[in-house]
Amino acid sequence: MPKKVVVGVVTSDKMDKTRRVEIERLEKHPKYGKYIRQRTVCIVHDENNVSRLGDTVKIVECPPKSKRKRWEFVSVEQESRLVDVNAMRVAAKAANQEKE
Repeated sequence: MPKKVVVGVVTSDKMDKTRRVEIERLEKHPKYGKYIRQRTVCIVHDENNVSRLGDTVKIVECPPKSKRKRWEFVSVEQESRLVDVNAMRVAAKAANQEKE
């Protein structure tokens, strides 16, 4: 049986070698017919800590690595465009102090 390959978005990169990836999908309500947005959360093993928060990544099913890790990182499909405002403020403050 082939391994599942899916694409999702990294929602947490706080752990070492581990990422939390959400896979969004739309499902039709059985009675009312309205499409409902649902998500699946996967805990993914990222050996080299390549992916970052907000990246769109490709992951593949694998044998269990730990209690909750059942997926392995393959590649970054699209880099995140999120901006770390706090880091920008610190860098600007440091640049201003160097000028003075």
